[in-house]
Amino acid sequence: MTDSKLKTRAEEIVQRLEKIYPEAQCSLVYEKPYELLISVRLSAQCTDARVNIVTKELFKEFPTLESFAEADVQKIEDIIRPCGLFRTKARSIVELSKKILEDFGGRVPDNMEDLLTLPGVGRKTANLILGDVYKQPAVVTDTHCIRICGRLGLSRGTEPARVEKQLREVLPMERASDFCHRLVNFGRDTCTARKPKCNSCPLRDICGWENG
Repeated sequence: MTDSKLKTRAEEIVQRLEKIYPEAQCSLVYEKPYELLISVRLSAQCTDARVNIVTKELFKEFPTLESFAEADVQKIEDIIRPCGLFRTKARSIVELSKKILEDFGGRVPDNMEDLLTLPGVGRKTANLILGDVYKQPAVVTDTHCIRICGRLGLSRGTEPARVEKQLREVLPMERASDFCHRLVNFGRDTCTARKPKCNSCPLRDICGWENG
């Protein structure tokens, strides 16, 4: 498929999902930029629903970035234990809080290069921050994005950075961040990892997935 045809397909997919999911919102609950950063760190191998339950207590116990930086790691571990990998996550939460305070004056960085210097932050997390907090063009290649865009023929492979690069070449980037949020909803409702609901899929006519 030529680049122009792929861009046309991408535009059509973006438009259809915009009609199905008018509200494109992150499913993680947060009020401050650093809270989103921490929530995303907790979401690794954990559902957003569980993270939201845990962070309700966590953000009440540690109401400021300074309180996280000065926290007893074990106390954070005790609260975030239900999210799994709690020891690693607790350490990185304290470390990234310290780094934001010491290197960036308490402000979550607004560019990819600086975000990637934060402990536990990769491109997926950085893109989410750039898109949701700073309203910059961003592509969040989470499992839903990689699976669905692969099935739709918009990308190839499962390596997040490679998929991100491919999608940046075909998506209307000013709408890409919201598109990725819509993919999460679509992935939960219809294009599930196992037994996708292909017969009732609103994208069936333009989906090239051979098992569809």
